[in-house]
Amino acid sequence: MTINASRRGFLRGLAGAGVFGIGGCKCAFGQQKIRLAAVGVMGKGYSDWVPMLKSGFVEMVAFCDADYGMREKAQMALIRDGIDLDMYSIPFYTDYRKLLDDAGILGIDAMTISTPDHVHAAIAVGAMKQGIHVYVQKPLVRTLWENDYFNRTARDNNVIVQMGNQGSSLDSMRRCTEVIQSGILGDVKEVHVWTNRPVWPQGTNVADWVKKNTKGDRVRDGLNWDAWLGVAEKRPFLDQYPKDADVYDPWGLGKNVYHTFTWRGFFDFGAGAFGDMACHTMNLAFRGLELGAVSDAECTQIESENDIAYPLKSVVKLTYKARESKVRPGVNLPAVTLYWYDGNIKPDAAIMPKWASSHGGKVPDTGCYIIGSKGAVLMQDDYGARCAIALNDEKNFVDIFKHGAAQAVPRTIPFCDNSSASVAGGKSTVEMKGFAEGHYGEFLRAIRGEGNYYEQTHSRCFSDIEYCIPQMEGILVGCVAQRMGRGVKLEWDSAAQKFNSAKANEFVKPYIRKGFEF
Repeated sequence: MTINASRRGFLRGLAGAGVFGIGGCKCAFGQQKIRLAAVGVMGKGYSDWVPMLKSGFVEMVAFCDADYGMREKAQMALIRDGIDLDMYSIPFYTDYRKLLDDAGILGIDAMTISTPDHVHAAIAVGAMKQGIHVYVQKPLVRTLWENDYFNRTARDNNVIVQMGNQGSSLDSMRRCTEVIQSGILGDVKEVHVWTNRPVWPQGTNVADWVKKNTKGDRVRDGLNWDAWLGVAEKRPFLDQYPKDADVYDPWGLGKNVYHTFTWRGFFDFGAGAFGDMACHTMNLAFRGLELGAVSDAECTQIESENDIAYPLKSVVKLTYKARESKVRPGVNLPAVTLYWYDGNIKPDAAIMPKWASSHGGKVPDTGCYIIGSKGAVLMQDDYGARCAIALNDEKNFVDIFKHGAAQAVPRTIPFCDNSSASVAGGKSTVEMKGFAEGHYGEFLRAIRGEGNYYEQTHSRCFSDIEYCIPQMEGILVGCVAQRMGRGVKLEWDSAAQKFNSAKANEFVKPYIRKGFEF
């Protein structure tokens, strides 16, 4: 065992012994940097590991990406951004299994996992079993079985986890969460959440094209296709759709079939719009209403349904069980019906007449609307940067920081350092560039035994497993409802990890290819 691997074991012992209590312990990392490995180098990967590097808390000790060409692209991006790091001086892997095999030799303390969804669990579980702390992009995992396995592994190995729903660290998100938790809205039984995603190819035309092209294309130079597939069933590489292909691509993201980015719409690789965006857009409702177990799910509307890729549009109805409030012990919270809309479907403006009447009858392009017996809250973006509230006797919605009754609600959730561009003067807006640094810093400080301790997650990370596991379970139940099609009501037993449908239960556990077991 190397010195760094020993240190990792020592840290786990400290955490288990409760040394990382409120106030923190700087003894373990006070004189050393966290040894960080990044799996997924460009795209979201770059925006995950680079802020951690810039924090000054970490030393990059390894990179992994199934596409070796990303090494050069990352080096060019670092030069562009004025960051002094030589990518070619650091070990680079194209197979995550080999990286995990060498983790002890490399002395890895923490890992960012910013890959296609279908290998999140395999990489994270392999890392956590070695005591490595993990920052995992959303969705945390792709299937319900993986969600349960991830949860058990994280707890058994006493590691720090942070899911990459960065809006969790915004001051406005946290403030609106505690205002809703206060009970200011009365009984909340209905929530509407919507998104403009997907903005990548999916739907019937994508499925039909893949079915017709069974021979495959030449694998691109530098791409380890076998490692990219990971746990997924073996299949030929498909490079790009022809220019005249009738494939949904509203944002002009390119005609790649699988790599890069366009894997997200496939059942075998991604979790579609629901898995991609609900971790952000459902965040406020899930936290504020203390949602937990889902009892049932039904897809009530669907467009472009097929057996390979997620639909172009859908509406899914989820029912969350009644529960006792943890924030206000003794208070019983009613069951909540949550409606999820994707593919640019929005709730009718009649649902939010007070907002619509003062905004030209328009509903925001993306958002979350929480309806209570005493008032409502509207989140007007993906991340919770703009939240407004209106009580029943009020004419207009008012920013959460300016609303009189909301201002009277005591602060209960600490704000995250460097998490918001500006809340000065009561503004709850945020610049997209750089707003997530607080989320990354929180993960690193948690490893160091520093920073805020959150009673609601029993962790120094606000998106640790206490929160993200139950949130993911509801989202993934919704994804299964999409696969079952319109009008099929599914009942979900969280304790047994089963649906009331044999067909739906086929989607609970992923296909795991031989040689990629975890």
